[in-house]
Amino acid sequence: MNPSTLPLDGEWQSFVPHPSTITYRRAGDARVLIAAGYALLLQVSHPTVGAGVSEHSQFRRDPWGRLLRTLDYTCTMVYGGPDAAGEMGRRIRSFHKEIRGKGPDGRSYHALEPEAYAWVHATLAEAIVLAHERFGRPFDFHQRQEFWVQWRTLGRLLGVRESDLPADWATFRDYFDEMVDRRCRHTAAVDEVLGVLARPTAPSMPALRGPGWAVLRPPLAHASVLATVGLLPPVLRRRFGLRWSRANHLELQALGSALRAITPLMPSWLRNTGPGYLRLREEAIARGEVASPRSLATFPLSPRGFRPTP
Repeated sequence: MNPSTLPLDGEWQSFVPHPSTITYRRAGDARVLIAAGYALLLQVSHPTVGAGVSEHSQFRRDPWGRLLRTLDYTCTMVYGGPDAAGEMGRRIRSFHKEIRGKGPDGRSYHALEPEAYAWVHATLAEAIVLAHERFGRPFDFHQRQEFWVQWRTLGRLLGVRESDLPADWATFRDYFDEMVDRRCRHTAAVDEVLGVLARPTAPSMPALRGPGWAVLRPPLAHASVLATVGLLPPVLRRRFGLRWSRANHLELQALGSALRAITPLMPSWLRNTGPGYLRLREEAIARGEVASPRSLATFPLSPRGFRPTP
């Protein structure tokens, strides 16, 4: 895609979700994080994305940093306001230009291949909707349609063309099923992601190191793998060689029931963590600590950039 097809500065306002939209209100639910591994596994099962992650990403060495930088990106796009979102979209697209190489089959790949680039954006929408269905506040048909139109529109700030993704939720389901059947493969990155989820390293937070991490790590790893594998379409579980028992199914159902049941008790900041997360990470984002190929390359948002919307 020619860079000129990215929206101009003056157009950014029309591409970001307003606080009244379902995207703004529901994309930041804390329970959506449970589907983060699912979204990542879908992404890296695409041969181009998988090759790029295996060769260029720091995910194996710094999975927590990768998660934070991904949250910085997604929260800025949804909650940071039009200037921050527009600048973030340009930067994300810019450093994807560097991600290229040859896959295991010898085929050349580039991260800006339209199908692969759009697939990454689409999997985030899929994960948000499915996470709410299984763990949170399920969307009805009209909400799914509204959310998808808004998410697809947000993709324009990244350079995802309108023609790269289906126009409505009904055709999105056909698109998703076709991608799973036709394009998703058992890449090396699939095993890398599953390995990191099953054996997570300690985060950099001092309070979670030492004895605290020793206690927290086993249940966190179990829940992460359970949700990631359990949310996968059965065809992908078989393709990836993953076991899924009735006991696993019942355990995931119980987890979902418990998380849905706490909805009335959840404070507003957990129902929508996005604005609060951006306030917490404002300095790091301003310094430019956003995901990039190979290194923690940084880019500062301009003074007009980061402004969490209320």
